[in-house]
Amino acid sequence: MKLLKTLDGGIVVSCQPVPNGQMDQPNIIAAMAAAAIAGGAIAVRVEGVENTIAVRRLVNAPIIAITKRDLVSTHVRITPSVEDVEALAKAGADVIAYDATDRPRTDQREDIVAAILQQDVIAMADCASFEDAQYAINSGAQIVGTTLSGYVGTNSASTDAPDLSLVQKFATLDAFVMAEGRFNTPELAALALEQGANAVTVGSALTRLEVTTSWFVDAAERR
Repeated sequence: MKLLKTLDGGIVVSCQPVPNGQMDQPNIIAAMAAAAIAGGAIAVRVEGVENTIAVRRLVNAPIIAITKRDLVSTHVRITPSVEDVEALAKAGADVIAYDATDRPRTDQREDIVAAILQQDVIAMADCASFEDAQYAINSGAQIVGTTLSGYVGTNSASTDAPDLSLVQKFATLDAFVMAEGRFNTPELAALALEQGANAVTVGSALTRLEVTTSWFVDAAERR
């Protein structure tokens, strides 16, 4: 598929500022996305319909879009419904990512994938485990990401390190592998590609100024 070939070997920038922070505005997020593409990113990841529309107006590069919802009935937050899928596709998404973990949910995983494919966009599974990825591929997802490893399920742990082991396992599968989650230095991104990832998503280190500033402040206070 042409879009996957475009993404292969590249860096994706997740343009998701701190929620309700100073930079959490569609026009700023769109400018952030354009700057990332100008810097060489091959694609951007964006949250929300309004932000996706704003980014689509400013960039021609591929957009990986999601929604995030805090629902009472489920802990699944990333693109939990078919309705979300339809809205993101209409907003201009090229890829729609969804929570692919095996947890209780409102709309079933396979229904989410089917809805994405019906919109003629690529389905990306945000996974926490090897089993999540296997199920997602069997359901029709073309991209599997390590996005939720370290945050959900048995792999959940308090760590600042990315899950390179899971990247290696995903590389044995017949799918496009997106390394995502705590790849916050150029060296880690390069290592992920060496370990079998097709592309790497970088988020907080580039687009959450409050977070990266705190790294420097903490280091200064520890001197």
